Amino acid sequence: MLREGKQPGKDFVLVDLRQEDRTGGTIRGSINLPAQSLYPAIPTLYTMFTTAKIRSVIWYCGSSQHRGLRGAAWMDDYIEDRGDSSLRSLVLLEGIRGWANAGTEYTAFMDEYDEGAWR
Repeated sequence: MLREGKQPGKDFVLVDLRQEDRTGGTIRGSINLPAQSLYPAIPTLYTMFTTAKIRSVIWYCGSSQHRGLRGAAWMDDYIEDRGDSSLRSLVLLEGIRGWANAGTEYTAFMDEYDEGAWR
């Protein structure tokens, strides 16, 4: 659950790596960066996030078993190569599907939520 007092875009960034499969909604405050275009953008994203003093980047896709893991790993490698300990690269376990199926306290934080898409 989003911690009280923590705001997306200020304290952390949620990155939705889905492209064509974005039906059903997205977590409020997340940005969409399709996985296909992500790898070359990692240095720019790192600069943007660290300049904005973002502490955590949370990556997700449908299940976070492929694109979410890959995105988090690429950013984590980039962070590690710089010896940076101020930014963390994390994966949203079970992805947006897990979030959408976790109950109304989670779906309340979704934009364009469509219950039928998650059955």
